[in-house]
Amino acid sequence: MTGTLVLAGTPIGDIADAPPRLAEELAGADVVAAEDTRRLRRLTQALGVTPKGRVVSYFEGNEAARTPELVEELLGGARVLLVTDAGMPSVSDPGYRLVAAAVEKDIRVTAVPGPSAVLTALALSGLPVDRFCFEGFLPRKAGERLSRLREVAGERRTLVYFEAPHRLDDTLAAMAEVFGAERRAAVCRELTKTYEEVRRGPLAELARWAAEGVRGEITVVVEGAPETGPEELDAEELVRRVRVREEAGERRKEAIAAVAVEAGLPKRVVFDAVVAAKRAGD
Repeated sequence: MTGTLVLAGTPIGDIADAPPRLAEELAGADVVAAEDTRRLRRLTQALGVTPKGRVVSYFEGNEAARTPELVEELLGGARVLLVTDAGMPSVSDPGYRLVAAAVEKDIRVTAVPGPSAVLTALALSGLPVDRFCFEGFLPRKAGERLSRLREVAGERRTLVYFEAPHRLDDTLAAMAEVFGAERRAAVCRELTKTYEEVRRGPLAELARWAAEGVRGEITVVVEGAPETGPEELDAEELVRRVRVREEAGERRKEAIAAVAVEAGLPKRVVFDAVVAAKRAGD
């Protein structure tokens, strides 16, 4: 009989937010896989719990190698508890690889719901939360970051991002460039911790504020694109916009897709305009 994989949410700041079941699972699991065993030790001490099972590390650097080991434990009937440094495993943290491997082997996977920076930031943002999408961390390189943002320039759902404090000003400036300087956003810093702060305002204003230096764990919530009708652009303007993106380093396929989103048009319309312009040039 196979075991069970348990994904457990851990506090994102205030230890008092730990779900009651977390202590039970930590005490009773056969194996506890932790992103950082030192942080796990501090967590168990704060909760007054001593794990009875084996404690192993499970982080980005050893995730691929350790996953088969944990699957073998599960196939042997073990109850394996997976915890990350803060929040839910798999959400921009280790976990997805193990869950996928367990599902493939028909191993039961369950969860201990806990604090989430994504949902907490959404609730505090003051922006619409009936529909949203989580985009995780943006690429570090400027060109790749702009390209990723352009992919969702026309997204009408509220967007949620994680970001490192030392990159926050560049990210907000890039968002202002792609989404528009006046697009509303909220920067949520140190959620549930002593110095919690939620700064709301237009993207350009937030970028200027962040340029002064920001510390702590950051979650950024951005308003979705306005619900406007398709932009009326002629074929010449569509081709010009594609060329601008290509000159900035985007591949033609990506540029066409991004321009189609911007203009509210099917990709085929933009593609046909580019092909026609190329033939005319030949």
